[in-house]
Amino acid sequence: MKAQEFDRKFDAGEDISQLLDLSKAKRPRRKQQRIQLDLPTWMIEQLQREANRLGVTPQAIVETYLAERLATN
Repeated sequence: MKAQEFDRKFDAGEDISQLLDLSKAKRPRRKQQRIQLDLPTWMIEQLQREANRLGVTPQAIVETYLAERLATN
């Protein structure tokens, strides 16, 4: 399939997922690295309460907060 046809299908909102080979797909800048972070108990407890309220993990909240803060710089 030529790129123009592919673009036309995509722009028309057609399902193009079957046209893609996702076996070698990469997400740039998504490689993860583990860090250790020591926080006061009160902060961890508040983080856990907020995670429970939102129905997500504490890690998801920390990642979101950090991403938002870093994006403003």
